[in-house]
Parts: sequence; C-alpha cells; structure tokens
Amino acid sequence: QVQLVESGGGLVQAGGSLRLSCAASGSIFSSNVMGWYRQAPGKQRELVATITSGGMTNYADSVKGRCTISRDNAKNTVSLQMNSLKPEDTAVYYCNWRTMSSPQYVYWGQGTQVTVSS
Repeated sequence: QVQLVESGGGLVQAGGSLRLSCAASGSIFSSNVMGWYRQAPGKQRELVATITSGGMTNYADSVKGRCTISRDNAKNTVSLQMNSLKPEDTAVYYCNWRTMSSPQYVYWGQGTQVTVSS
C-alpha cells in the first residue's frame, strides 16, 4: 500500500502561480512514476504531468511551458509548479503513484482543488 497526501491547492487569479506537493509513504518501490492528473466538472480525468524515478518527464500539451514537475526520491515527494494559470486549469488535481513494471500497482491521492478566476 502507498499513501499519497497532497497539498498546495487553492484560489488564484488568472496569470498567477501555484505549487502543488504530494508526499508518498508506505511500500515504495524504487522504480516508479509519480505524477499529477486533473478532473474538471463534467470532464474525464486527464494527465497533467508525470516524472519517473529516473527523472524523465512527460507533460500534457495544454500545460507545456507553464508547468514544471519535479521530485525528491529521498523524500518520496513530487511537486508541480504551475505558472501563468488560466481559468481552464480549474480542476481537482490528483497525485498519482504507480510502479514502472510488473506487478502493476497504482495509487491516487484524495485530490486538491485548484480554482483560477478570470
């Protein structure tokens, strides 16, 4: 079992910045992927960004150039720095942790609300 605790959501004006953080605890496999997904009302959950334990990153096209994902393997934390926020970034953001190989384990955080006002 892996527990994920998120922090850092909130209300911000368009053009502003927020930093989301997520701490993982429990049975941490050394080879894993941590990331952020988001779900807006009435929409499916979608990828925001991921980062492997080796540091490889992947971003959704909608956030490229505006968001930076980083992690601290020693602390089992992942962060998402979001800049130039837009109203369409409003969503519940979920931290995700998964193994990179079999057996496949996937865990989710409880979610943190990000609201961007115009």
